[in-house]
Amino acid sequence: MTKKQEEHLTPKDDPGLHLLLEHEDPTIRFLHIIIRIAVKILAVLMVLVIVWGIGDVIYVLYQRLSEPPFLLLQIDDIIATFGAFLAVLIAIEIFVNISMYLSSNVIPVRLVIATALMAVARKVIIFDFNEMQPEFVYGTAAVILALGVTYWLITKRT
Repeated sequence: MTKKQEEHLTPKDDPGLHLLLEHEDPTIRFLHIIIRIAVKILAVLMVLVIVWGIGDVIYVLYQRLSEPPFLLLQIDDIIATFGAFLAVLIAIEIFVNISMYLSSNVIPVRLVIATALMAVARKVIIFDFNEMQPEFVYGTAAVILALGVTYWLITKRT
């Protein structure tokens, strides 16, 4: 983008643009533009992952329901289905993170922490406690506690 083109754009056209226009160094402005393009590419790729994940959920359900006993789900099947559903929901949260970054050039910390909590919760939901080492369970509990306290502190502050 040339200097003349940048002069005609306003922060209303692009809310994150004011950060680009404020910088004096043209190299830094150019690098910011490259980063914004990279983030937009990541957003497109994340949408493709979400669509692919929806296809995976459909496939997992079809596969589990078409095996004997026909149209019945065992507990392992339900857990696998939950895992597939939650993976898609986590991908959607990541897309929202990317979208918020694009609109403001600020990383939404509260949403990132909430997404991390959701990802760890997904892991806990699909745990097979018969094959899990106690250290792994304790470590996961510590991560959940740390993320929970962090989220609470962030939401309490605002």
